[in-house]
Amino acid sequence: MTDTIDIKVTKVEQSRLTVTDFSQLPFGKVFTDHMFLCDYEDGAWKNPRIVPYGPIPMSPAISALHYGQAIFEGIKAYRQPDGKISIFRPEKNFDRFNKSAKRMAMPEVDKEIFMQGMAELINVDEKWVPSQEDYALYIRPVMYATEPYLGVKASDTYTFAILTTPTGKYYTKSLRVKVETEFTRADDGGVGFAKTAGNYARSLYPFEVAKKEGFDQLLWTDAQTHEFIEEAGTANLLFVIDGKLVTPSVRTTVLDGVTRDTIIQLAKANGIEVEERRLSVKEVIEGIENGRLTEAFAAGTAATVTHIGVINYNGKDYQLTDPETRKVSNGIAKQLNDIKYGLATDNFGWNWIV
Repeated sequence: MTDTIDIKVTKVEQSRLTVTDFSQLPFGKVFTDHMFLCDYEDGAWKNPRIVPYGPIPMSPAISALHYGQAIFEGIKAYRQPDGKISIFRPEKNFDRFNKSAKRMAMPEVDKEIFMQGMAELINVDEKWVPSQEDYALYIRPVMYATEPYLGVKASDTYTFAILTTPTGKYYTKSLRVKVETEFTRADDGGVGFAKTAGNYARSLYPFEVAKKEGFDQLLWTDAQTHEFIEEAGTANLLFVIDGKLVTPSVRTTVLDGVTRDTIIQLAKANGIEVEERRLSVKEVIEGIENGRLTEAFAAGTAATVTHIGVINYNGKDYQLTDPETRKVSNGIAKQLNDIKYGLATDNFGWNWIV
């Protein structure tokens, strides 16, 4: 960054650190002492500040509540062996955040506000970054429309916020998933590629139905034919077929995942052939049956690399290989974690030291 901004810091009177059990950190439920806020009005971002974490006053008429102008990102910071803190690939999240903003008719956030605000917030709450294995500080940048007006139009005012939460693993076991062939997550020409709140809202009812049936997640398919695998809603999907890493290609209905991109780069660096293309449900099921498909996993900032153990299609379970035996995904997962936690050389320049 070439520019710097003046961030006003107001600290809490009493930290919650002393009453927080760091051995019990369910995802997204334990928040640090502070949050970053910045307001957009009159065509510019103003008043960047760090304040105690807590409720934010708002009008019940704001556009975000009525017309869904809300976007977010997911990033993680890791404690390094020397005690320093590294944020993993935040610039890629910044780029995607503004891509989402443009699609949702929202103002782009200045890079120095996004990056410096995040760094300063972590510096203030540095003691909240976990040091135990497989733990991290999850970072949630979010922007929402704040104009109190019920007319249908893009808001004139917005708030950009950054929240942070120490957390362990999002998933703690391999997943039993269901191929979704009735409901749709995203449609061609829509907002499926953006991290906007509505994408997740429309997935909640199908997910609740699937949970009652004993599934951990859904494999979303294309809206037109339900013949092609897209993503898992909370993560991208990757498969190993004939020794190649195969993943659905990014399109308007598939999120351009940071972890997905990272895994692809690591695979190529390791000499593994990668195919980014449309992948049919038929190919996946037949691959399991004939042994050509040997691995399947979900990948995302929260999920990291999570094995898929069972895929259910049209009421039938298809069992995949034992996760312990999966050489490609386990090898990449270890390499990725070693880089994130500073246990291996970061030849890609992904770690951003705060």
